[in-house]
Amino acid sequence: MKYFLPDAQDLVDPSFDFTRETRSPDRIRQRDDLYAHEVFRGSRAYDGILLSKGIVEAVGGGAGRYAQSQRLRLLREGAKDFFRLGPGPRTHRLQLMGDCGAFTYVKEPAPPFPVDDVIRFYEGCGFDFGISVDHIILDYRPDWDEKLFGKDGVPKEVRARQELTLELARDFLRAHKRGGHRFKPLGVAQGWSPKSYAHSVRALQKIGYDYIAVGGLVPLKTPALVEVVGSIAAARKPKTKLHLLGVTRVEHIGAFESHGVASFDSTSPLRQAFKDDKDNYYTLSRTYTALRVPQVQGNAKLERRIRAGEVDQDRARAAEQKCLRLLADFGARKPKATVKAVLAALQEYEAIHSPDRSRAEAYRETLEAAPWRECGCEVCEALGHHVILFRGAERNRRRGFHNVWVFYQRVQRGLGRDLQAINRARRTASPRQEAFA
Repeated sequence: MKYFLPDAQDLVDPSFDFTRETRSPDRIRQRDDLYAHEVFRGSRAYDGILLSKGIVEAVGGGAGRYAQSQRLRLLREGAKDFFRLGPGPRTHRLQLMGDCGAFTYVKEPAPPFPVDDVIRFYEGCGFDFGISVDHIILDYRPDWDEKLFGKDGVPKEVRARQELTLELARDFLRAHKRGGHRFKPLGVAQGWSPKSYAHSVRALQKIGYDYIAVGGLVPLKTPALVEVVGSIAAARKPKTKLHLLGVTRVEHIGAFESHGVASFDSTSPLRQAFKDDKDNYYTLSRTYTALRVPQVQGNAKLERRIRAGEVDQDRARAAEQKCLRLLADFGARKPKATVKAVLAALQEYEAIHSPDRSRAEAYRETLEAAPWRECGCEVCEALGHHVILFRGAERNRRRGFHNVWVFYQRVQRGLGRDLQAINRARRTASPRQEAFA
């Protein structure tokens, strides 16, 4: 089973100085900054990258994640060169998957991308896999199936999204065959219940697909997700493979593989590093809360409170610097920087920047375990205690890279694979990767 990391232009600056919090004045982001696969030298963090057309291009009046210069370079050079996937001995084995990014136009009456445009995008970028145009269904209502596929059971706009997705999948496969394109096509199954997802899979197989992406699963709770995958498994042909869009459920990874799931994608491990309230740092057995030391100059929320007169800037600055000094000493294992001393400093600063809550117990667990000291990934070895600080994009994003690496290890373990053997086979580093150390 393969794990694809969706791209949202998450890179880190190798010139960033964590002590002075400065970066090289000569830095050019797209030229110098590193993707996660360039950071990890000794082992792989994912099997491929998923890129959404809706991320590259603006949709519905919104702004895309890519600047115009980046879009043009992506189309000119192709995705493999854009993401710097070759010709290294390890990175060239990462695969590329393209989709339309249905979440970016979920409120639109129909997908904004014509099938032929999507085909050209996939072929022009040199993707290994391309997912058909779809219109996502976010409702999960098995009770609608009481009148199985009867007009009174399902809202017409929901049924219309499923029918349109199947129609576009049919057009997509025809255009793919007609053009003799190189990428592997995937049809998309959308539904509102286990039965309706199974219906989509049967229809897609009848159209001619043997690789099917299952969409609309992100909001589902685990029991519902397991039920949907089981229903689809009963409907799929033995040679049909499945891709789960936006789903991570490591505890069920072995069962999913037995049901025909060959791949999945998710940004959750990366995003949890700086979006989650408590599960910010992954280990193989559990998660830990990152230690929040927001920048007095640079944290928008704190700066607003200072301007409003709610927070004294000098007091906040002194508390911030005290935390940073003690944490640096704690990282260096200096005797006076005890868990108790560091925790007291963190609480003192928390009373200033987040007076409505306390994370004392979570912080205590993190400090007592100091999990970064036992981690063997390149991020933790290079950053030390900085990886556990919830402070600025350079630290937070690197912690996200660490989470992706650990998540991949969890996946391999869930599939019963020998992690040490896998890592030994991927030890060769490229010159760009050496630059991170």
